[in-house]
Amino acid sequence: MSVPALNGEQSLNRYLTEIKKYPVLTQEQEYMLAKRYEEHEDTEAAAQLVTSHLRLVAKIAMGYRGYGLPVSDLISEGNVGLMQGVKKFEADRGFRLATYAMWWIKASIQEFILRSWSLVKMGTTAAQKKLFFNLRRMKKNLDAYEDGDLHPDDVTKIATDLGVPEQEVINMNRRMMRGGDGSLNVPMRNGEEGSGEWQDWLTDDRPLQDETVANAEELDVRREMMAEAMESLNEREQHILTERRLTESPQTLEELSKVYDVSRERIRQIEVRAFEKLQKAMKNIADNRFTALPAA
Repeated sequence: MSVPALNGEQSLNRYLTEIKKYPVLTQEQEYMLAKRYEEHEDTEAAAQLVTSHLRLVAKIAMGYRGYGLPVSDLISEGNVGLMQGVKKFEADRGFRLATYAMWWIKASIQEFILRSWSLVKMGTTAAQKKLFFNLRRMKKNLDAYEDGDLHPDDVTKIATDLGVPEQEVINMNRRMMRGGDGSLNVPMRNGEEGSGEWQDWLTDDRPLQDETVANAEELDVRREMMAEAMESLNEREQHILTERRLTESPQTLEELSKVYDVSRERIRQIEVRAFEKLQKAMKNIADNRFTALPAA
């Protein structure tokens, strides 16, 4: 499966112009192509599904420009996620490919950022990853532009909103302000013989291989469950919930009220109801999968 070439930042504008030439598929066209690939491994059908969603990848990748990485690399990683989403997409579930592939695209880009941004592993839990990818935006919303530590009130606000300890907010902010990593070969005490280097004090706390595989499988299951649970929502509920809670730059109630020509309160009600329905659907799916497991 191939996509238009993207060779560095110089060709980015040309690439963005080129991908606009691919037509947006109707739901029926998308369904037929997905079935062709699913049933006959038709690579041409898969290629059409991928190329028709390259603009979605570019849009998502643009939202991650604040991490100092080339946009072309972000797009390339997002395209890898899109291809994975196409391979695992099941047309008969009734939802659109964009809804499903979005999770694969974001996951691929975020993993690339975490690998590239630092030599030191820093996103070990879901909460820490959430903090890493939301701290800049939340600081901007709080007008917290100072170079030093955050104000205690800002730390409390961010920690509460993201559900992480305040000390993790402080540590992550300091880590992101420092930027690049220092050498592990730097002596712990300059000028003193026998003081050793920083690397001498490091321990290997990486998870075991079977733990890594298990975590990857769990992530795949959660993606599938989320996509399946989204089916319980109608098109309007899916759109409102996605734009309010599942994007890097959520839309306001006012913006969505204009789209649907209803009041802001009505949008809020739909959002709350959709979220409750999604939670219930996720629980039912999890219960069904658990009860379906064979007895040990």
